[in-house]
Amino acid sequence: MEHPTRPTPPERGAGPADASDATRPAGAQPPAGWGATRARRRPATLGSRRPLPERPPVRASAAWRDGDPVGRRQFADLGPFALESGGRLPAVRLAYETWGELDEDGSNAVLVLHALTGDSHVTGPAGPGHPTPGWWSSMIGPGAPIDTDRWFVVAPNVLGGCQGSTGPASTAPDGRPWGSRFPLLTVRDQVAAEIRLADLLGIDTWALVVGASLGGHRVLEWAVTAPERVESLVAVATTAQTSGDQIAGFHTQLAAIRADPRYRDGDYYDAPDGEGPHVGLGIARQIAHQTYRSAAELDQRFGRIPQGAEDPLEGGRFAVQSYLDHHGDKLARRFDANTYVTLTHTMITHDLGRDRGGVEAALAQVSARSLVVAVDSDRLFTPAQSERVAAAIPRSGPVRYVRSEYGHDGFLVEEDQVGTLVRDFLAEDVRTV
Repeated sequence: MEHPTRPTPPERGAGPADASDATRPAGAQPPAGWGATRARRRPATLGSRRPLPERPPVRASAAWRDGDPVGRRQFADLGPFALESGGRLPAVRLAYETWGELDEDGSNAVLVLHALTGDSHVTGPAGPGHPTPGWWSSMIGPGAPIDTDRWFVVAPNVLGGCQGSTGPASTAPDGRPWGSRFPLLTVRDQVAAEIRLADLLGIDTWALVVGASLGGHRVLEWAVTAPERVESLVAVATTAQTSGDQIAGFHTQLAAIRADPRYRDGDYYDAPDGEGPHVGLGIARQIAHQTYRSAAELDQRFGRIPQGAEDPLEGGRFAVQSYLDHHGDKLARRFDANTYVTLTHTMITHDLGRDRGGVEAALAQVSARSLVVAVDSDRLFTPAQSERVAAAIPRSGPVRYVRSEYGHDGFLVEEDQVGTLVRDFLAEDVRTV
């Protein structure tokens, strides 16, 4: 999930330029005569399609590598690391960013955890070392809902990520990228790494742990693994346990990547530009994006409108197809296929109740004052899953709702609504027993 902006109508005939550009005014109709019987229609074949605009070849991986611009990143070396699956990493590094100043007693620390394709760059412009602007930019800063005049904010790139933390694109001890040799990770492994980061930073207790989607998985895991270190939490658009339906959706995304012959079983890092697994990664993103947005929004924005001057009956695309093509291409240019596989697998195996007596028993161990937020139109992590979380946490109030037509991505698009909820939550005494 990446940061979208609110949609604006495109110029007719123009291709989508950003996450939300391929849209149309509500109620717009197809060009006059489209779809009508025409005497001289050019024959179309099953595989025909108008060519996409020319763009530079996609790199085999867009992972951050040693020697690239550092940007605002800082790095913590965590040493060797045993994993829940029985695997082991001989050395782990986490990249992270911070804002604000830590109080002498360390009591004002806030941990922000990103979603699947996010990273440590929560706020700030794109620039050297940061290919995209912050994904929650209005949430953090002086006077923002998480006010850095009061709070010290830490945002790590997740273990298994591709923006500076140890992951499949990182260099293994033999000097080659880990690639197919990278071990399986779980959400618990990721939180264990973040606990070590907190230790290195001298933070015994987080005043707040906040995150959405995959970041929300880690919020809940933090509160169960180390309840004494989490005073309050905000879990947004997330779940305590992935469902069969969600696992099925994640499985098809992994299958799309693994079926790409250029994936090479995960050992593609030395491939030249244009020869990496960008097709499989792009298809995985397209599958995922259908769950990030609501059916109503896709129908209202696109319906059956053709893309520009393209005619679907002559091999052209509908606008919604162009929109998905754009998102697939965009992710392939800023992410890493193995990282997508690794992190998606952590979502597949996510189960807060594993070896803890079940989800409700695990959530009953949470001592943090809790705010659970759902997006009312979310069809990835559904409101019912948020209701289950809130009902089982002893110090949670009722689920608070972000009202949005955008589906799961509402936690990004409706930043103002999320910000208001977080601001109000923090305005209360976060240390109330």
